[in-house]
Amino acid sequence: MRPYSKTTAASAGAAPARKASWRIARFAAALALIAPVLGGCAEEFQKGYILPEGALEQVPIGASQDQVLIVMGTPSTVATLNGEVFYYISQRSERKVAFMNQQVVDQRVIAIYFDKNRQVQRLANYGLQDGKIFDFISRTTPTSGQELSYLTPLFKLLSFN
Repeated sequence: MRPYSKTTAASAGAAPARKASWRIARFAAALALIAPVLGGCAEEFQKGYILPEGALEQVPIGASQDQVLIVMGTPSTVATLNGEVFYYISQRSERKVAFMNQQVVDQRVIAIYFDKNRQVQRLANYGLQDGKIFDFISRTTPTSGQELSYLTPLFKLLSFN
């Protein structure tokens, strides 16, 4: 039988403490390596039209439709009801962590309205502010009744009033 000594008891208690501190050090090192990968890799996504810097300033009221096409490029979509309108649609979203869902940061619709002579009548930069459609150029929220959509005559036809 081995006699009890203080050094043997102290060294026996130190071995689990060393293992625990080694585990903590490994965990901290792994966390230090993974944290920048997960947290620092916020991705940004741009969908649709990318507005060139200063492009809207190059489209004055009264400019021709051809000048708009040269400066702004091909529109995302065109409406021909009550004159012609070019719509340039874009959406910006980001993802904070690589495996998470994207969150929409900004949505924009740039509308360029033309008169019957194909000259720019007005510009509008629509976006979402507080959950409502908002024109960032004129600082107004459009009210109903200003523009007729292609569905309005259909709804009027189906209504019984």
